[in-house]
Amino acid sequence: MSHHASAMAESAPDPSEPSGGPAAHPRVREPLVFVLLAVLSVVGAVIGADLVAKLGISANTSVVGALIAMLIGRVPLAGLRKMRSVHRQNLAQSAISAATFASANALLTSIAVPYVFGRRDLVWPMLAGAFIGLLIDTWVLYRSFGSRLLPATAAWPPGTAAAETIKAGDKGGKRALVLGASTLVGVGGTLLALPLSAAGVAFLGNVWALLMFGVGLGLREFSPALFHTDLGAGYVPHGVMVGAGIVALGQAAVLLVRRRGTARKPAEHLHSPAGAAEASTAEASAAGASAVGATATDPTTATTVDESALRRTLLRGYALFVAGAAVLAVVGGLLGEMSPAGIVGWVLFAAFAALVHELIVGLAAMQSGWFPSFAVTLIFLVFGLLIGIPSVPLALLVGYVSATGPAFADMGYDLKAGWLLRRDHRPWDPYEREGRREQFRAALIGFAAALVVVAVLWQSYFRQGLIPPVAKVYADTVRHGLGDPGVLSTMLLWAVPGALVQLIGGTRRQMGVMLATGLLILTPHACWLVLAALAVRVAYRKLRGARADEELNLVGAGLIAGSSLGDSAQIIKAG
Repeated sequence: MSHHASAMAESAPDPSEPSGGPAAHPRVREPLVFVLLAVLSVVGAVIGADLVAKLGISANTSVVGALIAMLIGRVPLAGLRKMRSVHRQNLAQSAISAATFASANALLTSIAVPYVFGRRDLVWPMLAGAFIGLLIDTWVLYRSFGSRLLPATAAWPPGTAAAETIKAGDKGGKRALVLGASTLVGVGGTLLALPLSAAGVAFLGNVWALLMFGVGLGLREFSPALFHTDLGAGYVPHGVMVGAGIVALGQAAVLLVRRRGTARKPAEHLHSPAGAAEASTAEASAAGASAVGATATDPTTATTVDESALRRTLLRGYALFVAGAAVLAVVGGLLGEMSPAGIVGWVLFAAFAALVHELIVGLAAMQSGWFPSFAVTLIFLVFGLLIGIPSVPLALLVGYVSATGPAFADMGYDLKAGWLLRRDHRPWDPYEREGRREQFRAALIGFAAALVVVAVLWQSYFRQGLIPPVAKVYADTVRHGLGDPGVLSTMLLWAVPGALVQLIGGTRRQMGVMLATGLLILTPHACWLVLAALAVRVAYRKLRGARADEELNLVGAGLIAGSSLGDSAQIIKAG
């Protein structure tokens, strides 16, 4: 029996809905749900701001939100029983994770750039511009999720972890025990400074993409000993990302110009029903051959956004980014800093950088659950220096670009979790679209809470010298320039292997982007954990067959959930 069929057999009726399944998806405007989402969003925003300011990290709090919603649903009060609905729990995890990423990665980091640069008068304009970019960023993902470029069937590992946590809490039994045990292991790994989430991702994502990710991690960690040079220095990883990113954009453009017909075409590739594992090379042809038959019985594996709709979304997204950059230019006082032609060029470049940044970050996050936001923003910062953008406009551009990407990835995680939780509903398509819309509204609540929290807390943090580390790097780079005249040649040289690897891997695997992502991350032991988990996965799949995916999905989800809980708990240590 397939995982999808067994999930349908195991699923219990939602205690808050009629026995035949809900006629409509739960709404964020329900009083209980709205109050819970608002409270969780404030909690998530505070956690995000505190961790990024004090420790320089951001935590995925979606599992925390799901657990809180589960506990509330088990309080013996009639009004609270509605929170036993996995779909309301999904709305709760969507809101708190949106608030966390928005406050930490989008808003507080962005406004810290002009502050560190010495232009405190630009903090409020930057907050307005960053919030506009954040909203556009998330809207683009919401409208493009489920396309062939950003398919729901792709890995999106933290989303899978959130969904498996919610399902295990709902069904209990063996699944809950396996997930609970692996979650405890993940928490223990955080306490021991072991990034077990890397191993969890390797159980869920695309095998080839994660192999390149592990190779990149290894080269970054061991290159000084092996090659007597640090491949993480001198803009080498950034060059690899430039080459891979250019090819990835070209691949996306080819995808967009195809005329594939309606939105109900089968997805380009099928992962496991949990949306996490892809067949190995030896099994790829078999998986492709069975794809048509699988989609004939399982409509959830079909794309819901066709190329025409995706094209319109990206074009409208660019237009909105242009409008947002124009607003930032006006409120940031750039009209007096640059010529009219310079302002027009700045606005168009800022919008292009924001759109490209979110797409590359989103593709990396889709495959691995890690997103190279800092590196891609730094690439555009370097380009801005090379083409001679003045320092103040460049600082604002960096703040604007850095506000996009993380929330884009986070919304992908949340929609992936919702997709997994809604797969058993029939009719599926209208329920799925309605669920996505409610998740987007839940995220908006999270963004509003993040805006208020950051507006209230930023002065307190900055006066104490609690500045997100990446903002210091951005500001120092803007202030002092590149320093090394060979930066451009280095990036262009290393762009060649990045482009070749990305070209070989194709759109599905994003191997070049993942190699660059690994090169950009210096996390001790992460390389061995990724490669070891991949080896276990391949061996276990040969031993257990198709059932291996379902079992390893639970383990991987638990490791990611445990690491997320451990990261969130660090707010106690930071305090």
